[in-house]
Amino acid sequence: MTDTASWRGSRIARIDHWLVRMPLAEVILWGSGKRSGTTRLVVRLETEDGIIGWGETISLIDTVPAVLERIVIPLAIGYEISDAERLHRNVLGAGYYHHKRAAVMAMAAVEMAMWDALGHKAGLPLWALWGGKWRSAVEASAYIFVSDPARVTDTARRFLDQGFETFKIKIGVSKESDIPLVEAVRSVVGGRDIRADVNGAWTPGTARRQLARLAPYDLAYVEQPLELDDLAGHAELRQCQLVPIALDESAYTLSDVGNIVRAGAADVVLLDPHEAGGCWQVIKQAAICEAVGIPVTLHSGGELALSQAAYVHLAASIPNMGLAIDTEKTYLAGDIAPDGPRLEGGKFPVPQRPGLGVTPDIAALERYRVDGISGAYLDPGKPGWFPVKPAY
Repeated sequence: MTDTASWRGSRIARIDHWLVRMPLAEVILWGSGKRSGTTRLVVRLETEDGIIGWGETISLIDTVPAVLERIVIPLAIGYEISDAERLHRNVLGAGYYHHKRAAVMAMAAVEMAMWDALGHKAGLPLWALWGGKWRSAVEASAYIFVSDPARVTDTARRFLDQGFETFKIKIGVSKESDIPLVEAVRSVVGGRDIRADVNGAWTPGTARRQLARLAPYDLAYVEQPLELDDLAGHAELRQCQLVPIALDESAYTLSDVGNIVRAGAADVVLLDPHEAGGCWQVIKQAAICEAVGIPVTLHSGGELALSQAAYVHLAASIPNMGLAIDTEKTYLAGDIAPDGPRLEGGKFPVPQRPGLGVTPDIAALERYRVDGISGAYLDPGKPGWFPVKPAY
């Protein structure tokens, strides 16, 4: 008989947090505006028996810090660090089942810190707690934020020289630039994988026309061609043409992924623990897709060291996450930890230390601390401009 009395849990006694903004080494242009930095919310929890856990989440809108401070942290105090699923349901049960997209990002930071603390308590890296190491290195895609076909080849060539084998292009800026951007990158990278992200900019008719024009370039997939709510439209695109369809903004929560599978709306699904409400939710989302043969990968929102480590642990342990994960790491002007994951030839080696394997520098957190969120959307250089979905 198993001696269950030998397990001694660890309850959360304290949670501190920092809102930080990391400048980017170069400005990013995309369909929703201009970004010169990435704003992240970092938490540090401490248990009653002195175990430390760190977590991080994306912070694009003002609801994220507010929900963290007013709902998630008060609920989490006293929780066992092993009860990630229960905390997730507790936050939703506090009224946020009506407002999942306001809650997922806030709870993701604490959930990640719980896993980090549990890994330290067990003396195991997180991939070992999530089923074991399926792969020993995680491929990353080169993220190209250039909307000028005349300049995109230089960026593609730079990433190629760094060893990347998968390339992601932001299209969806204009009907005139979509095809030339893909054509230019294909001319540089040869037969390597190219994926193109539309960010929901196309109407259904434009999508059919543009996908027909893109077919000769053999894309690995086109991401989010239509608005995020249009699962029926994405399902129709899968039936009427040959370019694989990937969904990202449509696939935040566990229920979102279930609806995508029911609708037959995607060939590939991009997941994100910050947008799902935690790492455990991503593991469940991936399992839904695995059951029907759909590969998954990870969306990037400017991860710093903690979230980047969580991404690598997830990709190391999830069998159907064999596609290169998105990363904006090459654009960061700095980081919050000296021991975060490092890109080597377009791949991340899998961490071996307990938990996330990352220890943030408190001085760096204080240096990059900010009071509010700025620069996630819109473009200061275009007064009065705002993105419209679909755009054309």
